[in-house]
Amino acid sequence: MDLNALRMFISVVQTGSLSAAAEKLDIPLPTLSRRIRELEQQLNIQLLERSVRGTRVTMAGSRLYEQSNQNIEGLLNAEYVLKNEQTLLKGRLRISLPPAFEPWWSLLAEFRKTYPDIKTSVYMVERRVDLIEDGIDVALRVGAIVHETMVARKITEYRHCLVAHPSLLKKIGIPKTVSDLHRFPCAVWSNGANSSATWKLGTHVFTPEAVLSTNDYLHLRNGALNGEFVTELPPFLARQAIQNGELIPLLTDNLFPEQQLNLLYPSHRHPSLIVRAYLDFCVEYFKKHKLSD
Repeated sequence: MDLNALRMFISVVQTGSLSAAAEKLDIPLPTLSRRIRELEQQLNIQLLERSVRGTRVTMAGSRLYEQSNQNIEGLLNAEYVLKNEQTLLKGRLRISLPPAFEPWWSLLAEFRKTYPDIKTSVYMVERRVDLIEDGIDVALRVGAIVHETMVARKITEYRHCLVAHPSLLKKIGIPKTVSDLHRFPCAVWSNGANSSATWKLGTHVFTPEAVLSTNDYLHLRNGALNGEFVTELPPFLARQAIQNGELIPLLTDNLFPEQQLNLLYPSHRHPSLIVRAYLDFCVEYFKKHKLSD
């Protein structure tokens, strides 16, 4: 069986059309169509039904897809491992990160130790960069990803936590309910001039009268550590202070919604070995260090 033609067929099933698969694989549509017809002739099975209304997968094609998709992915991973073992990775990796993502600083330090010949360029930016236009290989994004021309690899899920310094709680008391937060000075994360923000805490929605709004979580953490206000923080920015008793988690029965952490990269037929190495390294690093806890 022609494995390249099989990859093309799998791409047609995943994208839903011959033209979309040809664009994704960056090959001419006639070439893609011809290779799949040759695969059908080789197997003596019709895999696709073609009509003026589009392309539909036959029952035989669906069975082939179900049986072969994971195996093809396994072959690609095996190919990558072999190449990675035989090739000394050299070159430049251009990545984009949101500000204040402290775990990535340690992650990148470990990545550079593991791959000393890969030079990293880090673009710290709050806005959502255009990976193609800005020349970024991989971007770290918070939230679910819906982007047809990009591939998202989920790293983890996490919830923000509500925290305050013991001195503030000693002065005002420990909030027992969400409505008790009205008694506290609160600070919020906001990415614009509008300082309004809401906290969804379990089934409750609370709108703080913010004494401070900022788009910098490190600023919020610093103010909380100084006993100035109650605020929300990503768990990886609050963990050490909570373990040291410098911050106290509040209303732990009223959880913030889960957020996804994804690595986003342009959709290519084969991501570069450097990009694959970085993606795999990030996944394993998060598993090892449990940074979302």
